[in-house]
This record gives sequence, structure tokens and C-alpha cells, in this order.
Amino acid sequence: MVTITDKAKQRILSIMREENYDDTYFVRVAVESGGCSGLAYKLNFDNESRKGDQIFEDKGIKICLDIKSYLYLAGTELDYSDGLNGKGFEFHNPNASRTCACGESFAV
Repeated sequence: MVTITDKAKQRILSIMREENYDDTYFVRVAVESGGCSGLAYKLNFDNESRKGDQIFEDKGIKICLDIKSYLYLAGTELDYSDGLNGKGFEFHNPNASRTCACGESFAV
């Protein structure tokens, strides 16, 4: 399961309003090959589930992962930072053995 912080929830809701997404949309979180550490996080909005998707809900936000990504992201917390050190979504992944300095990729 992937969880979200209150700050991530507020930013997700803000984006959904800005983009005029209705309640059929959910957050799709995935892992792809790439980045300086080997695996990169990918986050977008979708309204169509696929075979094998794992769908969770936390704080009223639906979160969807394909089965491969779920294996890498189980237990991850999605946060949002708007501080001086950068702005954007952050992944707190207990499965990552190392991450790059920018936090956009990881290795297990």
C-alpha cells in the first residue's frame, strides 16, 4: 500500500481542480528504469485502470500502481514539499537501498 501525507493530499486536490479532473480520476504511481540510481518514480493522473492494477485509497485519494511498481513501492509514503530546498512530490520509500541527491530515482 502507498499512503499520502496531508500536504500531498492538498496538492493532489489542487492539481485535480486546476485540470478539471472529476472524481473518476486517480493518482497513478509507477516505477520505470532510469534515473541516476537505476529506477525512477513516475506520477500522473489517470481514469482508466488496467489489468493487474492495485488500487488503494488514503485520505480520500485513490492511488493506483501496476503490479511491478507495487513490488518496489509497498509501504511508500508520498509527500509534497514547497520549501526552499525544492518544490514537488517526494517519495519516502522503505524499500530503497539508495537514492539520488534529487530524490527522483532509487535502487533496491
